[in-house]
Amino acid sequence: MPETGPEPVDTRLPEFRQVKNPLIRWLLVVIGWLAVALGVAGIFLPVLPTTPFLLLASGCFVRCSPRFYYWLVGHPRLGSYLLYYLDGRGMPMKAKIYTLLLMWSSLLLTAFVILDSVHARFILPLIGAGVSWYILSLPTMALQPKSVAND
Repeated sequence: MPETGPEPVDTRLPEFRQVKNPLIRWLLVVIGWLAVALGVAGIFLPVLPTTPFLLLASGCFVRCSPRFYYWLVGHPRLGSYLLYYLDGRGMPMKAKIYTLLLMWSSLLLTAFVILDSVHARFILPLIGAGVSWYILSLPTMALQPKSVAND
């Protein structure tokens, strides 16, 4: 059976109490967008995690701005994997492979080419091993077969 993308997810706003204080709402918006920026940067930079920052952003946005929360969970690249993680569904195998290849290539490039530090050559692969163990321990999502319409 041919594989397609992951099954649709429920993007309804979770049952959280919205913050009423305008100063705290503003602070949550700032922290949320900072976390989104760091999460996106983590896609490209070694050792900077992506998912924890996106989880932080969704937690901030759900308390202060449903519009930003819906933007994040509805994002074509970030949203579905964030929701799958939150639902405990895990990651598709393709995402695990892509994540591990990108992470290890950037870690090894940084540790052995860019930096001239014995500490980095020891610490970065250890961190990579820990992150790899975590990613591989997540459930692997099976992609849903594409439905074929009868013409």
